[in-house]
Amino acid sequence: MAAGLDRGWLNELIPPSGGYIPDFLNPAPTGPAPTLAEERDAIQAAPADRVRHDLDHLARHQGTLGPRLRALRNNPQGLLAKVAEEVETYWGLALAPYWTRIRAVLDADILYRARLAAEHGTGHLLNDLHTSLSWDNNALRMARRKQPLTRTTAGTGLLLIPSAFTGAGLRTRTTPPDPPQLAYQARGVGSLWQARPVTRADALSAVLGRSRTLLLTELEIPASTTQLAHRTGLSLAGVSQYLTALRNAGLVSAHRAGRSVLYARTTAAEVLLRAASA
Repeated sequence: MAAGLDRGWLNELIPPSGGYIPDFLNPAPTGPAPTLAEERDAIQAAPADRVRHDLDHLARHQGTLGPRLRALRNNPQGLLAKVAEEVETYWGLALAPYWTRIRAVLDADILYRARLAAEHGTGHLLNDLHTSLSWDNNALRMARRKQPLTRTTAGTGLLLIPSAFTGAGLRTRTTPPDPPQLAYQARGVGSLWQARPVTRADALSAVLGRSRTLLLTELEIPASTTQLAHRTGLSLAGVSQYLTALRNAGLVSAHRAGRSVLYARTTAAEVLLRAASA
């Protein structure tokens, strides 16, 4: 690779075959949607003892550490900036061009889980999360974990992290004082890279107007006003006006996700689109 990532820090810190990844590379998020700069700064600010502990754990998994990681262990404060810089480079090359699409899938999953918890309770949400999990109103049991996670051992709570990259399994992390984390495969990942089918909604456009119909078809995955304006070419003011009209008609609903408000099609809109496309 021209950027040299195949012979850099991340190549040694993240085993190609999977397995343990040092926790300091995945700082606990401070909010629902941390920025790249916040995550980079958190990596650079990782305590030296945490870096050494994680690298020792990695050495037990791999059998040894190479010269680069031994240098990092000896001088975390001096070299973590280089690791963070490489993380930023990887982001720019591998994730940034596709992040809007990935983030839409993650936000849609969060919206679904929030609805599930609101309608059926947290226990139902956890039992629905993965086949290896079960909740019995007192403890969360995981197939590969001997000790269940209880309300007491969870401390400040349980952090659920939808991901487009975990595969079908679960990734867990327990590093006090951070809350325990569960990373799981987000809903809709299987269709992430598929071309979206074109909805034949000419008849609906004659009733709702082209712009409102266009917004409804774009809301196959929940999106913010800014995302919709970017994808459709409509102005922010226009998108906001059309969404208000669609919401008043019961065709879209609004849901807060971190600092953003996501709009989603309602069941009535789904029925309307199917009828117009038949």
